[in-house]
Amino acid sequence: MHTSPVSPSRSTHASTRALLACGVPAGPLFVLLIVVQAMTRDGFDAARHPLSMLALGEHGWLQTANFLLCGALVAASAAGMRRVLEPGTMGRTWGTALIAAYGVSLVWAGVFPTDPAEGFPAGTPAGIGDASWHGMLHNLAPVGMGLALSAACVVFARRFAREGRLGWTLYSAAAPAAYLVLGMAAFPAGDFRLMLAGGAAVWTWAAVLSLKFLREARRTV
Repeated sequence: MHTSPVSPSRSTHASTRALLACGVPAGPLFVLLIVVQAMTRDGFDAARHPLSMLALGEHGWLQTANFLLCGALVAASAAGMRRVLEPGTMGRTWGTALIAAYGVSLVWAGVFPTDPAEGFPAGTPAGIGDASWHGMLHNLAPVGMGLALSAACVVFARRFAREGRLGWTLYSAAAPAAYLVLGMAAFPAGDFRLMLAGGAAVWTWAAVLSLKFLREARRTV
């Protein structure tokens, strides 16, 4: 029996939805795997050790995979958003580029691991040792990720404000505010869990944004 091929328009819609769907689990999965590892890795103290240090030691491959997988999912979602946003708009031009930069930063963090410090992994001396070349490159990742996502939130907050979507506007403004406030509070408090909580606010914002565009794309078919 002969079956007709899927039309290009339907095929394009399906691939766009698949790209957008990639972004939905990225943020929650990233946070979930970090929390599970922080609770189960011997010697890891979430208050004293940055989350990037989970990529070190015997089971460090899991956090490395977390960085790489979630980074690839985010980058795919940025490509999907670019397809559904109006050409020539800030959201399409800058918003998607900034989301993609967030994804690239995650991949970068996975490719260039941080340095051992503060007694982790086991056998590492207390305190902070000399920085390696890959450790210095790794330190660019959280900066790039934070700046890119915060700027993306601002771009989309302006977009939603122009559309009169108050809830989305407030959410897009509150997520980077929580990230910045909690991130800055982490250092004087000596508790990296605050930084993780702030990061979770913007990582999940990006995931919810993907879900929003995915639902809208489904309604257009």
